[in-house]
Amino acid sequence: MSTPAIELRGAVYIDQMQPQFAATVATNSDGFFPVTGEASFWLEVKPGIVINRLMDVALKSCDVRPGALVTERSYGTLEVHSPDQGMVRQAGELILRAAGVTAKDALAPNVMTSEIIRKISDHHAMMINRTRAGMLVLGDDTLFTLEVNPAIYVVLAANEAEKASPIRIVGLGAEGAVGRLRLAGTDAEIDEAVKAVKRALAGVTGRANEGTE
Repeated sequence: MSTPAIELRGAVYIDQMQPQFAATVATNSDGFFPVTGEASFWLEVKPGIVINRLMDVALKSCDVRPGALVTERSYGTLEVHSPDQGMVRQAGELILRAAGVTAKDALAPNVMTSEIIRKISDHHAMMINRTRAGMLVLGDDTLFTLEVNPAIYVVLAANEAEKASPIRIVGLGAEGAVGRLRLAGTDAEIDEAVKAVKRALAGVTGRANEGTE
């Protein structure tokens, strides 16, 4: 039986998970929960089902814990984490090697939308809170929304935003065709976070990406 060729859509290494980011990921995790300060490695590939084989390689070779193993319509996403940064880096290297790819084979981030909404209304805030995946947003907050393709890059954006500014992570979705992030805070907090998001995504190199599925 032939092994399918694997397309690397994105690979993200996070050196130190920030408190809100770790808590938000844990809330939506079906695996072992990450905690603040741990390192993590995220991978998005096509076809999606191969993440099972790639996860197997990491868990049998490295002292890491699985936090995500998600197969969507077309793509698969996995995450492993550990307090040991070196172990997480080794797991990432082994996963990429088993997939027959290198980090340079990933798609570059394509920012589809990036918007700042100043002083949102109370009713708007309550609607967002009904479907939130993190902290609460309040009336008169400034709201930042981001959509990026591949979806995996929102985890980098969220963690770097929290490193740079005391914002609140309101929404985080890292699976599927598009990743989505929502941040709330004051004008100054959001402006600083957006700068960090732009720096982080601009620092990711990869294949040309037109943002199509």
